[in-house]
Amino acid sequence: MLNPKKLKKDFPLLGQNLTYLDNASTTQKPRQVIAALKNYYENFNANIHRGIYKISEQATAAYEQTREHTAKFIGAHHAEEIIFTRNTTESINLVARTWGEENIKAGDEIIVSAMEHHSNLVPWQELTKRKKAKLKIIPLKDNYTLDFKEFKKILTPKTKLLAISAMSNVLGTIPPVKEMIREAKKIGAVTLVDGAQSAAHGITSVQDLDCDFFAFSGHKMLGPTGVGILYARKKILEKMPPFLHGGDMVKSVSQFSAEWNDLPWKFEAGTPNIADVIAFNEALKYLENIGMEEIAKHDQKLLKFAKEKFSKHPQITLYSPKKDSGGILSFTIKDIHPHDIAQIFDSENICIRSGHHCCQPLMEKLKIPATARLSFYFYNTQEDIEKAEKALTKTIKTFR
Repeated sequence: MLNPKKLKKDFPLLGQNLTYLDNASTTQKPRQVIAALKNYYENFNANIHRGIYKISEQATAAYEQTREHTAKFIGAHHAEEIIFTRNTTESINLVARTWGEENIKAGDEIIVSAMEHHSNLVPWQELTKRKKAKLKIIPLKDNYTLDFKEFKKILTPKTKLLAISAMSNVLGTIPPVKEMIREAKKIGAVTLVDGAQSAAHGITSVQDLDCDFFAFSGHKMLGPTGVGILYARKKILEKMPPFLHGGDMVKSVSQFSAEWNDLPWKFEAGTPNIADVIAFNEALKYLENIGMEEIAKHDQKLLKFAKEKFSKHPQITLYSPKKDSGGILSFTIKDIHPHDIAQIFDSENICIRSGHHCCQPLMEKLKIPATARLSFYFYNTQEDIEKAEKALTKTIKTFR
């Protein structure tokens, strides 16, 4: 049974009377992850893949162990299907700039949804402009879910890519990604899943999803910043050109040509983020010790409790589907800007996010400039939400 109060003790920042409810942006880091960073820099700080001395070999082994663990964590068949990048954004851009440039032609279609983060929208906007292709948008229904029937209508033989988020960072909406991928596969489309929000909050199996690409970030799941992950099917990676050129991504180089390295290093040019990748392994261990199913259950309990507390206030509008939602709750208060809400919450030592959350087209659809957002993780408690409701009451009274 998950014990958030006990687990909180592993997080130094959470012991400072801080109520942290901005986990969709980044999560806090446990002592084990921080210790792994310190251990690398103090005991075997060396570059990887090239040195034949002991600490270089130790660093290389630790780095590649994280790759193997990541593959297992998401159910990939091969460790070489895991590419380390800086973040989800870079992972998606890698696909757009390599697979996209090679495979999208004039007249082709790419489908995204109305709730996408800019990171899974702008790269496809730019690609379709360059290629004279067409971008199609799955509409959002009034209940904050995607219109699956409309998705099936806009899916055509011209569709070459479906790029879809597994969980909205604004609404918490969890679309039927597996079913959408199945439909896309029927007409031969390639599929990419933005798992930035979903990977930390439940079991991920790329084999069960049957997706071709899956992108996520380590910092949203207890790991350090600067670690992004791209999963791609081996047979697709083998055909893709490199994203960046330089050291380590080459097997041999002459004056006028080069031969690319084997997978996955073909896509990891230059010195990577060694320390943070190694520390990410400890984050994966920590999550597995808790259990991803337990984390998902805890999310649902907190979300239900937060909705009950916040919906008691008539001035509040909640932007959340009734079901199939993750641990995210966006809201607005009538006649109060979300930035003002967040500032008052901060005066109570409560961290929430406010703004358009890198989802401006979604805000236009909702006809609002921004929202305030609570986002939960396993170390959050009902007491955290009760503190948030007190801050909410204070906000309403302040602007009354």
